[in-house]
Amino acid sequence: MSAPRLKGLLFDKDGTLFDYQKSWGGFTLGFIDGLAEGDPALARRLAEAMGVDPETAKFSPESPIVAGTPEEAIAPVLPLLRGWNRAALTDRINTAAAEAPQVPATDLIALFDTLRGMGHVLGIATNDAEAAAHAHLRAAGVAEHFAYVAGYDSGHGAKPGPGMCLAFADAQGLAPEHCVMIGDSTHDLEAGRAAGMVCVAVCTGITPAEVLAPHAAVVLPHIGHLPEWLATA
Repeated sequence: MSAPRLKGLLFDKDGTLFDYQKSWGGFTLGFIDGLAEGDPALARRLAEAMGVDPETAKFSPESPIVAGTPEEAIAPVLPLLRGWNRAALTDRINTAAAEAPQVPATDLIALFDTLRGMGHVLGIATNDAEAAAHAHLRAAGVAEHFAYVAGYDSGHGAKPGPGMCLAFADAQGLAPEHCVMIGDSTHDLEAGRAAGMVCVAVCTGITPAEVLAPHAAVVLPHIGHLPEWLATA
């Protein structure tokens, strides 16, 4: 079998491998309750600052959590909390996030077996911490499928900058135009485009398809549709 033209597949994690709302809605409200320490008014203010509805746990597309780094996610809540500094609060959210149960967007093991069988090499580029990414991949039973895993703290910068994308291509010995960036946010797609990659959007995050479409070669319902698209790309 000849090597595929688009050999490198670089995935975002949250909202791409895992359904964003199902994975993070309840977790975020629980995290907020812990910070509020029994103060319901503070909990509501924290939820509003994080862009999550305190009643439904639904995220706003503008939530700083959705596409930002943990440091960006906690920035709007830090002024509301006494006794916390940026480093301590970032460490707390990173530690908690690494243990948060994730809801796969599709059968990940079957999908990644298929993609590797088609000759693709797989990577992760997430604005989460690298340690959390490794923890979530291990919990999902797919860690061994990935040749590359980078987070915002891996030394390549965060998305929408292209650093993680370019580092993936370089590590695999691939030209960026032979790689695909797959993600659920404009941050993901802007990073891929800035690196010179083909971009694929999926609808398992918070950002609406009509917002993603101008930035992507195709918008798919979820990553389970990748093999069919790649076969004709």
